[in-house]
Formats: sequence, structure tokens, C-alpha cells
Amino acid sequence: MDLAQTFETWREMMLEGTANVWQTLYVRFYQAFIEGDRWQQYLEGVGVTLVVTAIALIIGVVLGVLVAIVRTAHDQQRPGRRKNIVLGLANAICKIYVTVIRGTPMMVQMLIMGMVIFASSRNYTMVGALTLGINSGAYVAEIIRGGLMSLDPGQAEAGRSLGLGYLDTMRFIVVPQAFKAILPSLGNEFIVLLKDTSLISIIGGQEMVYFAKNIVNRTFDAMFPLVGAAIIYLIVVMIFTWLQGKLERRLRQSDRR
Repeated sequence: MDLAQTFETWREMMLEGTANVWQTLYVRFYQAFIEGDRWQQYLEGVGVTLVVTAIALIIGVVLGVLVAIVRTAHDQQRPGRRKNIVLGLANAICKIYVTVIRGTPMMVQMLIMGMVIFASSRNYTMVGALTLGINSGAYVAEIIRGGLMSLDPGQAEAGRSLGLGYLDTMRFIVVPQAFKAILPSLGNEFIVLLKDTSLISIIGGQEMVYFAKNIVNRTFDAMFPLVGAAIIYLIVVMIFTWLQGKLERRLRQSDRR
């Protein structure tokens, strides 16, 4: 066999091997997304993930606002005056909550909630959403508190001089100004919360990774289901990042006017 025949044989083997590789990849792709309409499970996973994120976000924002108001009110008490005992106790509880939540891993919190506190529950998706909300509340509280404390104290004093109470001063004067400053941080927290929904699957909750793992168990191939779930997460995060940037630009334009 001369050199030309050897080269031709080698080329045919390479072409055949490449064709086999592409054929194998297509079969794996078909099994992961097309066979049995499995792509619908990914869509269902996206829907569940967004619902869980929305529930956790509502819980986190409510908790965060309450904790931030309590801690800010305590820190802004006028020096020389008698401290409010009730406010001091509430502030101590809020500090413990923030310290414990921010100082322990999210996965450990999820396992404690799913396997200890709510061990008798079977709705692990809602248990996961509650855990995410409680976790997010601690971070949202610090974000909001930082925004409120960064404003000039004269803003609050001006509101009180107009006869407004503390809550009305916060609602009509302080919070609207602080919102623009903390919007980027809140947006980042929302994106982190969206990605953290993947941890719900460790206690049996349903979200994107849960449905991807079900497909893995049926196809015995982890590559395409998990990579597909990662790509879907990436696309959703990019969409919300774009929306966040658009909202920030609109707020900056309104400031210039």
C-alpha cells in the first residue's frame, strides 16, 4: 500500500469517526429534548422556577423592609433621649436574624427547613420558596438599610418639621430617594435568588434542575439535560439583567428632567 492509499484510508476513517460522533450527539440531543416531548418539561421547569422566585422575592422584600425600618429607626434615635425599649428589643431580634441567615450556608438552611422544621410537609417546593424568601430577606434588609442610612439625615428632619410622622416621612421622602440608589443591588439580589432556586431540588422541590434530573434518570445521560438547564438559566438571567438596565436608564433620564 503506497502513501496515497494510506492517506485515503486514514481520511475515510476520520470522516466515518466524525459522522459517528455527530450521530451520537444528535441521538443524545433527541433523547434529552425531543423524545416524548421532553422539551415541555423544561418549559414547566421555567414556569415553576419563576413562580418560586416571585414568592421568595415577595417574602424577602416584606421581611427586608420590616427589618430595615426597625434597624434604621433604632440607629437614628436622637442622642441624649431615652431609648425605646421595645424598639431596642426588636432591633436585637433583627440583628440576630440577619447575622444567623447571612452567616450560614444557603444549602444548610434549605436542609434544616426541609428535613427538620417542615419534615412532615410534602409540599417541598413551597418549603423551598419560604426558605429562599427568609434567606433573601436578610440581604434585602441590609441593602435597604444601607440605602436609607446613606441619605442626608436632614431629609428626615425636614419631613418631621412639616408635621409628618416617622412612617409618613419614610414613605413619602426617604424611601423614594433611597430606591434609586439601591435598585442595582436589589436587581442583583433578585438574580442571585433566581439562580438559588436550583437548591430546592436537594429537598425534593420542583424547579428547573428537578425536571432536568428526571430526564437524566430516564436517558442515563447527564450532559444535555444539565447543560440545557444551565443555558435556560443563563437566558432568563440575561433577560432580567437587560430589563434591570433598562429600568435604571429610565430612572436616570427622569432625574435629568
